[in-house]
Formats: sequence, C-alpha cells, structure tokens
Amino acid sequence: MTQTHRLSASLLAWYDRHRRRLPWRAAPGETPDPYRVWLSEIMLQQTTVATVGPYFQRFVERWPSVDALAAADLDDVLHAWQGLGYYARARNLHRCAIAVAGRHAGQFPDSEIALRDLPGIGRYTAAAVAAIAFGRRAVVVDGNVERVIARLFRVEEPLPDAKPLLYRLADEITPDRRAGDHAQAMMDLGATVCVPQKPKCMLCPCSDACSGKAVAESLPRKRPKALRPTRRGVAFWLVRDDGAVLLRRRPEQGLLGGMMEVPSSDWDEGPLPEVQSAMRRSPVAAANVFALPGLVRHGFTHFHLELIVATARSSAAAPPGCVWCLPDAFGDYALPTVMKKVVRHALAHY
Repeated sequence: MTQTHRLSASLLAWYDRHRRRLPWRAAPGETPDPYRVWLSEIMLQQTTVATVGPYFQRFVERWPSVDALAAADLDDVLHAWQGLGYYARARNLHRCAIAVAGRHAGQFPDSEIALRDLPGIGRYTAAAVAAIAFGRRAVVVDGNVERVIARLFRVEEPLPDAKPLLYRLADEITPDRRAGDHAQAMMDLGATVCVPQKPKCMLCPCSDACSGKAVAESLPRKRPKALRPTRRGVAFWLVRDDGAVLLRRRPEQGLLGGMMEVPSSDWDEGPLPEVQSAMRRSPVAAANVFALPGLVRHGFTHFHLELIVATARSSAAAPPGCVWCLPDAFGDYALPTVMKKVVRHALAHY
C-alpha cells in the first residue's frame, strides 16, 4: 500500500468513528440528498457551521426541494438569507434553483462539468456536490482542506500563491472510492483537529505522516493583507408626515444586489461628504435637512464604510424602485446588516 493510500485509509477509518453530525449530512448508509448538499455548500461559503445550522433548517422547512425554492419569490429568499451576508450567494442560489428546475427537471446533474454550468456553482462547489452527493471522484479543496494539506506536506509557499500546489497534493491523496466521505473527512479534520491555533496533533490520524507537524501552527503561510480603504457617504433618512421612511432597492448586480436600503449618496474614499451637497442625490425632494450625531460604521470584505445619517421631511410619491414603509414593517423587507445599523442609529437619534 502506497503512502497516499495509507493516508486515505487512515483518514476514512477516523471519519467512520468521529464524523460530525450535521443537519445536511446523510447518516451512514443513507443516500445523500443533492439539494441539501448543494444548499449547505452555498451557505457555508465564508460562513461557519454554527451560524449556518439554523438558517439551513429554516430553508429546508420552507423550501424542502429545489423545485420549491425555484418557485419562491426572490424577495422571500433574500429575506430568509438576512444575516448570512454575501448576498450574491442568495441571488445565485435562486437562479441556480430555477435552472435546475427548468433545465434538468428538478434533478441536479451528477458531474462536475455539468454542475459548473449552473449559476453560482464554481470549481469548489461543483467538486463538493459531485463527490458528496453522487460519489464521483472529485478534488474538494476549501479553507480547512488547504490548511490540512499545507501542514501534511509542509508547504511553506504563502497563500494564495500556493493554491495550485495544494490542489495537486489534494488530488494525489483523493481516493477513487468513497470520494465523498474522503472530502468530508478532510473538512472535519480541519474543523476539529487540524485547527488554525493549537492543532490537536496527538489526535490526528495522519500525524505519523505529517511533514509539517513541528511547525503546524505557522502553516499555511499567508501574504500580508493589504490595508482596507475607508469609504464614506451620507444615508438619507427621509420621513413622510405619517412616519413612513423611504426605502430603495439596490441594483441587482453589485454589492448587496437586490437588497433594500436606506438611500444614500455614493460611497467614496476621502473625507465625509457635506450633508447639504450630498442631499442633491436624494431620490425625492426633501426639506428640513439635518445630520444626526455620530456615524454608522461597517466593515465589508474589501473596505470599511462610514456613514453620516441625515434626516429630512418629504411628501413626494415614491419613485420607481422605492417604497414608503413604516418602521414597524421594516421586517417585511430584506435589509442587509449595514442598513439595519443605519435604521437603529436613526431610530435612536431622530
């Protein structure tokens, strides 16, 4: 038996004893549900298992099949997604469900190539669904797997430059049989044993073969992160005489696409905008403009955001893409976290 076969055999034996129980994971002997596998993989991108669990349960209770999700209104899907962030995933999730229902009669294709042809499914997700849902041999490499491979083979080249090498090494140890269990075993090992800080090497089934055990905590190496710039703008808290506030839908494409927002000026680097000047970008004519004290701050992946919240009165009709909404009904709309912060700030200071 070669070293790669021994590694895989040891890992699978460990997985059979220590596999995590997760709401989307089929029990031993059960046939995996491709819909649940796909849904969980989309939700788990950039999000922890602990956070995803309740969202996943609510999704499958409300939309128990891909056909049900395809028939859902996008606003309902975005609303159910609130709190998971990276809202492009929710839009692509809905588009993918429609594609599977329409082009594949509600059945997910079982090959990586066909899966990658669906909206929102990239290399990793296609491999994960092909391996876990259909048992296809596929190389599944997420952040946990990168960490395990970097330590196992002592890859000292920093990320992201090391990604092609890590993928090749992961390919070398991926077995032809039980590829889905192997993929999940690697994920579980990275999540519970080969953790970022203080890895539990004594519990690792691959410890004897691990070349990087002595320096495990320093691997994988990463290039220093570039400093995130700060962008600034003015959010317009526009109030009608009956207390309703103007909300606006963001463009489908781009950051927070399709979500509802408190309208604002552009978010640009540089000093905080002058409020009266920024109000020229208001979607409706308004009067009695003044800035509330303090700032709303929020961090996105690639930049920090600082917003002044400026209030004003308006009696104009809601323009296309906008709606007047009483604060008690804000929960009916999909507001991203940054806009919830704006709402809380405005309600606290208005």
